[in-house]
Amino acid sequence: MFFGKKKLKEEPLGYWEEKSYMQIIPRDYTQDFISGIFDRVSMMEDIEVLEKKSITENNPGSIKVKYEGEEYEIGFYPNDFSVPEFYLNNPAVFSEVEKQSILSSKRALTTFMDFHKDVKKSYHLQLKLMVAMVPDYIGIMDESAEKMLPFNWVNMTVKSKIEPSSKDLYTIQVVSDGKGEVWLHTHGLCRCGITELEILQSDQENYNNHYNLINTYGMYLIDKKEEFDPRNNGAYIGVLVNNQPVVVTCRSWTEAIYEFKNLKIGNLDDRKNGHNAKTSVIFIYKSEEDQNKGILSKVSIYDKLWGDNPIFFISNEETARMKALAMERFGYVEKYFKDKDNHIIIKIGLPVDDKNNFEHIWFELLEFNGDKFKAKLTQEPYNVNNIHKDDEAWFTVENVTDWIIYTPKYAINPSNVYLLEEK
Repeated sequence: MFFGKKKLKEEPLGYWEEKSYMQIIPRDYTQDFISGIFDRVSMMEDIEVLEKKSITENNPGSIKVKYEGEEYEIGFYPNDFSVPEFYLNNPAVFSEVEKQSILSSKRALTTFMDFHKDVKKSYHLQLKLMVAMVPDYIGIMDESAEKMLPFNWVNMTVKSKIEPSSKDLYTIQVVSDGKGEVWLHTHGLCRCGITELEILQSDQENYNNHYNLINTYGMYLIDKKEEFDPRNNGAYIGVLVNNQPVVVTCRSWTEAIYEFKNLKIGNLDDRKNGHNAKTSVIFIYKSEEDQNKGILSKVSIYDKLWGDNPIFFISNEETARMKALAMERFGYVEKYFKDKDNHIIIKIGLPVDDKNNFEHIWFELLEFNGDKFKAKLTQEPYNVNNIHKDDEAWFTVENVTDWIIYTPKYAINPSNVYLLEEK
């Protein structure tokens, strides 16, 4: 692959790709929302302000801080604000009142930061600093990831001791040509020091599985602790229904684009003003032999093999983060269990026979008694012999690894529980 074609060149990164750019929207932009920024940041817990620079006519302001043993610098300046309306078109996330309030906003405070190696910590810190700078806000636009962050999500995230998920640091946009061809691509990974990712020539039937693949790969690259070049290495990220391993790699769009004939979207015309810097198309290694020989296959080779439930892996770090978040927000389970219109299931980590590993499996919540709860197993375990489907047992919050509250309107989990908060 990739031989005998005109050589293209990746363009330099845009400013929003080199650094993390976000805008926070003040509730009342007629007021001077710049004054007092330094004092408010200085009052933050766990933050030591090391250096302050005020905004001048030619330069933005900046604050250097020490946070959890590392030094960070955030720049800021006020600017005119507008947001694409499609960022706000999810009525479950943005009420009509909230949407109109954001669309009518004219001013915002832009902030920008270099992410450190722990990009999730950097992202969490940037959100915390922004809310300290402008505490009376209505929302944050993540320019680098091309998405709007709702107020309640931000509010809960900055108050939490638990860092956001790696998938919160980027978005996956799904673009259709209106005739069946679909192009999936990310925004936000470059600021993490990672290539953006793409899947070309997807289609209406398979793009959901392709979305899950690109999302899993993005999380894998963020959570990978050791040095890893995705363009020269394979990543084992899942298993198909026939036990076929899903091993992915990627190549720069400048090489990969020539492997797709009659490309309707994501083609050279679509890259004249963007999607032309550090972005890579995902490919598959069908076998270890293919990987050793560098033989690449398009993602579409698995389109008849996804089945109803392909398995995509998550890192141990993400599993631990999800458990911590489920425990931190378990109060919502207790509160909403009182409404009998809701149905709640809880994922419990059951020790397998060797006691060193756990099988995470779903139970139906039945009742509370003090700090304990009773739940009924909803399926037969694979590797646990002392409990079976429909058995009931008592647990505490320490056993919880995840939960879902099925309300008449939403399916609520620890990550989207902000939807239950009043807007």
